[in-house]
Amino acid sequence: MLKKFIAYYKPHKKLFFIDMFFAFLVSIFDLVFPIFTRNMVNEIIPNDRMDLLVRWTVIMLFLFVLRYISKYIVAYWGHLLGVRIEHDMRKDIFSHLQTLPFSYFDNNKTGHIMSRIINDLRDITELAHHGPEDIFISAVMLVGSFFILMGIEWRLTLIIFSFIPVMIWFAVNKRKKMELAFKDVRKKIADINAQLENSISGIRVSKSFTSEDYEIAKFDDGNHSFSSARKQSYKVMAEFEAGIDIISNVLNLLVISIGGYFVYTGVINIGDLFAYTLYVNFFMQPIKRLTNITQQLQDGATGFERFLEIMNIKPDIVDREDSVNLDDVKGKIKFEDVSFSYNNGEESVLSNINLTINEGKTVAIVGPSGAGKSTLCHLIPRFYDINSGRIIIDDTDIKDIKLKSLRSNIGLVQQDVFLFTGTIKENILYGKPSANDEDVIKAAKKAKIHDFIESLPEGYDTYIGEKGVMLSGGQKQRISIARIFLKDPAILILDEATSALDNETEAAVQESLEALSQGRTALVIAHRLSTIKNADEILVLTNEGVVEQGKHEELLSQEGLYSHLYNSQFKGLTS
Repeated sequence: MLKKFIAYYKPHKKLFFIDMFFAFLVSIFDLVFPIFTRNMVNEIIPNDRMDLLVRWTVIMLFLFVLRYISKYIVAYWGHLLGVRIEHDMRKDIFSHLQTLPFSYFDNNKTGHIMSRIINDLRDITELAHHGPEDIFISAVMLVGSFFILMGIEWRLTLIIFSFIPVMIWFAVNKRKKMELAFKDVRKKIADINAQLENSISGIRVSKSFTSEDYEIAKFDDGNHSFSSARKQSYKVMAEFEAGIDIISNVLNLLVISIGGYFVYTGVINIGDLFAYTLYVNFFMQPIKRLTNITQQLQDGATGFERFLEIMNIKPDIVDREDSVNLDDVKGKIKFEDVSFSYNNGEESVLSNINLTINEGKTVAIVGPSGAGKSTLCHLIPRFYDINSGRIIIDDTDIKDIKLKSLRSNIGLVQQDVFLFTGTIKENILYGKPSANDEDVIKAAKKAKIHDFIESLPEGYDTYIGEKGVMLSGGQKQRISIARIFLKDPAILILDEATSALDNETEAAVQESLEALSQGRTALVIAHRLSTIKNADEILVLTNEGVVEQGKHEELLSQEGLYSHLYNSQFKGLTS
């Protein structure tokens, strides 16, 4: 883990060494001041050397200015080093998240993922900056203080430094408790983030059910759990800091008591004791730094460990070394003995599916809920990998096609439209970010949403709110269709794209979808069977596989499952 952490310093090693150099200068300046004080008390003031007093005062003022500059560089550029490392880590983890399959996001809460990207990396920033710097400064101060104090009075120095093993033993003894406590805090932060994200996203639902009190009670439980974890972590931290503090006070008492005795016996003079007292206080600074870094180490190490947990997850859907691009796509799709189950479970969602979808044809897939209709379509762009069998596009196994090439040739319109927070134009451009304004307008016209957009005061630059909350369901759906028009894929998947709309809006959107399907291979998952009567072929999918296949009139005449489903819906509509 340490090697991986150090690797993030390499791109910024120049900045790192600048930080360490000026941190070293700050330490040297702090070591010089007690020497100056000792000479003032022992030599300059008793001998009435005003010339030396003025000269050394000017020199020390100059050194203080240099220390100020050095301290500024350490405080600013040191933190900048931490920010840059955090930036690199956040870039890496976000890029890595893009490679992970749907199954990872199925099994992990959004709030937990956000917590690792934001909260954990912020703690790593503090460790990245203060960790090496504080350890380096502490080492310089401890070693420098030791040799200078040995020169003043070696017996007293050995007594003082004999307490270092006690401090180390105490710190190591408390470290495990602190590690566990801060790790628990991290988990609770992730939990409360997940709960907040869920509650805020569902605020309209909770209000419609007048469940505000229930949401508050649910949040209170999570908030209480988080507070309890924080209390425990601060309890352990308080034990640590109080223990270090009492050891510090004992050291000061020893210096005054034993040092006073040595002055009384003539071993050292008042100036030596005064300098010794200053050095002990400077000596305590690195001890306190190490106290602080212990907490930072727990926070940062825990955060980095959680960071690595995600970075070490290997994407199970990747390009093969000999993967090819999918060029000049015709759109023929073939399933050969395809079986699939989520998380490689024992119960298959799809078993031994065999079907062929010819290029340019519109094929509808219908059947009861849970039969695997959406799953079957999600296997084509490799959102999930099949357990066995093959899926072939234009005579090429999709596992032999580069993922980016495969997915760039497939357009997906779903029931639950997701629009990004931003403007209408930005959302349409998602289909092809390099497109110009003219292309965006053409796509909007094809989706029959251009006139509505033009009626808005800001036109295509209209802000639509989070997830498009300011738009109706039909408007959101048409914008999603516009971005597919802009993408212009050879293969189209319509996953119950109109089932959430009212009849009038559905009819209008259906026109756009039919226009979108022209000249493309289209798979249509439909709940309302009246919308797929004109499909070139209809597949009836159940837990037993494809049980019926044919055109609308053919399937009705067979009086099988399709006929039953169609007649049930027709009766429901006319009753």
